[in-house]
Amino acid sequence: MRWKMGRRSSNIEDRRGGSSMPTAAGGGLGLLVIALVAAFFGVDPSLILDQANQLENQPTSSAPGNRPAAENELVDFVSVVLADTEDTWETLFRQGGQTYRKPKLVLFSGQTSSACGLGKAAMGPFYCPADQKVYIDLSFYNDLKERHQAPGDFAQAYVIAHEVGHHVQTLLGVSQKVYELRSRFSKVEGNQLSVRQELQADCFAGIWAHHANRTRQILEQGDVEEALNAASSIGDDRLQQQAGGRVTPESFTHGSSAQRVKWFKVGLQKGSLKDCDTFATRNL
Repeated sequence: MRWKMGRRSSNIEDRRGGSSMPTAAGGGLGLLVIALVAAFFGVDPSLILDQANQLENQPTSSAPGNRPAAENELVDFVSVVLADTEDTWETLFRQGGQTYRKPKLVLFSGQTSSACGLGKAAMGPFYCPADQKVYIDLSFYNDLKERHQAPGDFAQAYVIAHEVGHHVQTLLGVSQKVYELRSRFSKVEGNQLSVRQELQADCFAGIWAHHANRTRQILEQGDVEEALNAASSIGDDRLQQQAGGRVTPESFTHGSSAQRVKWFKVGLQKGSLKDCDTFATRNL
């Protein structure tokens, strides 16, 4: 992937080196507001208040000083990919008569607090709609390479683009609609909605790759295969097999390997939001 000449994003929040609790404006009142916002997005507000009690006396971390060169380069890479998603989605939103609000990307080590509760490295990267931030422990990339056998810089970029895809869903109102519908359905039906939401985020990641390559020629030979391999390696069926259990489609929350590959390719080939409507199709 050609990335070193790319713009760096200023929307990186570095919490590596320790746990941190976002400062709530107005003390307890501000924290209560965050809890209410979290509840609106389907997050148990008690999680927010519990985290506040647990982390109240812990020092917030500042940006680390000396780091290994490889880790510094990875942070640089993440910043460039985030900036590239910003440029892509700003353009697409502007073309649609809308304004794109850029998300923050939080780097953390081990665990950190969010408006959606405590985030842990074992969870992998995630997006919190309540604070509109993407969270990632960089150790996940080693896990992606070693455990999931999905190496490569474009595989790493796909992961960021997928989480940014969830931010796009929040801005478009998709996340809220899914939350409202899930409250009315059974667990199995709710899982099916979650799968459709995740596959749309995969498709949005493909949209980013489509437009970034068309305007900035970022792709090199083998890059697409890296992303497809990453999408395949973290399909629900593959993960269930690795865990030694049987494959149970009714418990899927992210989609099968084949589905994740399919929808990333749709976004990559079409580059259009209308082609990523995973909620309108029967055959995922």
